[in-house]
This record gives sequence, C-alpha cells and structure tokens, in this order.
Amino acid sequence: MPYIRKSAHIDAAPEAAWDALRDWGALHTRLAVGFVTDSVIDRGDRVITFVDGSVVRERLVSCDEDARRLAWSIVDGPYEHHNASAQVSDDGHGGTVFVWIADILPASLADRTAQMMELGIDAVRRTLDGAGRCVDTR
Repeated sequence: MPYIRKSAHIDAAPEAAWDALRDWGALHTRLAVGFVTDSVIDRGDRVITFVDGSVVRERLVSCDEDARRLAWSIVDGPYEHHNASAQVSDDGHGGTVFVWIADILPASLADRTAQMMELGIDAVRRTLDGAGRCVDTR
C-alpha cells in the first residue's frame, strides 16, 4: 500500500494553523485556498471540489486537540482505500511544521495523489504564512 508524506514549514503560529486545519467545513476558505474551490458538509461528511474539477467525499475519523491532528478517509472517489491525516506542531521558533500523510489503494493512483498533495501543501503554505503573527509597524 503506497504511503505518501508531505511536509512544510509554515510561517504561522501553530495555534493559528491548528485553528484552520480543524475547521472541517472551511477547507476552501481557511486552509487550502486556490487548491480546494468548494467544501460542503453533507450528513457530517465533507464534499470537496478541487481546482481541477474533481470531487471527493471525506469522512472525519478523528480530531485530536492535544496532538493537533486531524484524520479522515475518502469514502466516495477513485480510491479502494484512502486514509489520511494532517498534523501541526511548533517548530520551536514560533512557526509551524505541517505534515500530511496518506495511505492509498490502488497503487496506480500514488503518483497522481502525491502530485495533488504537493499542490495542496503549497496552497496551505500560501494560505497560512503569516497567520497569527504580530507585526510591529512602528
């Protein structure tokens, strides 16, 4: 089973990054602007539309406030199996390390999934950079 891991350093306070990540229904406005164009909550699932027009239904598996980790599964889409998680942690300097992991089947979707995750994590970085920071304008 392919395992895909993407990570990024984000110039944002971990609290701000976690607040955006855990906002299940606002992926397209708070976390991955420009990568996800729509997000609708339907019976607890999140139905998202990507910039390329593809649509998937995601089910929230867990939201761990202490670990700042969200886990979900795609339950309607091209996958036989899809389980993913994203986690934010403090980089020790006031910024955030953002890690996104996915386990998928079939293996034939691994390259496409990795490409989409790379685009997604770039969108997360662009969306969140500077969030939760105080700026001295003196």
